[in-house]
Amino acid sequence: MDLGIKGKVALVTASSSGMGRNIALALAAEGAHVVLFARSADKLQAVCREIEERHGVPATAVAGSLTEAADITRLASVLAGLSGPDIAVVVTGRPPNPLRDALEENELPRWDEAYQVQLRSVVQLVNGVVPAMVAKGWGRIVAVTSASAKQPMAKHALSTVFRAGVTAYMKTLANELGAHGVTVNCVAPALIDTSHRTGAAAYTPEQTARRQAMTPLGRMGTQDELCGVVAFLTSMQAGFVTGSTIAVEGGMVGALF
Repeated sequence: MDLGIKGKVALVTASSSGMGRNIALALAAEGAHVVLFARSADKLQAVCREIEERHGVPATAVAGSLTEAADITRLASVLAGLSGPDIAVVVTGRPPNPLRDALEENELPRWDEAYQVQLRSVVQLVNGVVPAMVAKGWGRIVAVTSASAKQPMAKHALSTVFRAGVTAYMKTLANELGAHGVTVNCVAPALIDTSHRTGAAAYTPEQTARRQAMTPLGRMGTQDELCGVVAFLTSMQAGFVTGSTIAVEGGMVGALF
């Protein structure tokens, strides 16, 4: 399926590695000019080269932090030089380690950090990119959240609270921006294979087996499956999908809606 985004300018945050990188590659495969934003300039340049070599489309790297207003302003300036963003896929960082039960989360600096990284940064970025989309009369905003925003998971209070906040913010934006041709949606993953991680972030074989047993499909989801859903929400064909949260968790969440 041709998603109709060839030549569109697509911003992807946290795109120097992991999920953000994979989403950037998926959009580049559809012909989008991807603007990569993350803190590591060297890693971003490597992803730019990979995109250009694999897909033959331009890619632009902007090094900076989602939590720094000056970096968002600089990013907006780069995007303006490219005629402004058509697509923004917002991937944020993880909550602080170690994971704890909700009642054990009694250190306010941890709550402050999680708020800054997972919610405030999203608001700050959206404020920087939406005016250009409104001016064009077309845009796609996709926030990657978590299935925990719908079904809270043990020891994920910091993630659950602020991912749910992002979900509410995106729903509000969808109501406000629809008249301007801009759709706003969330993708809520869980049980996605993260074998690319190393060190403490990598799952042990026992952890992987427990996660596989949590879904009716009996396996972990792939990065390609997650990225495919994100890419579809940026497409022309998804023009009547807005204000939605698409779960990519293999049926783990038990709710009907």
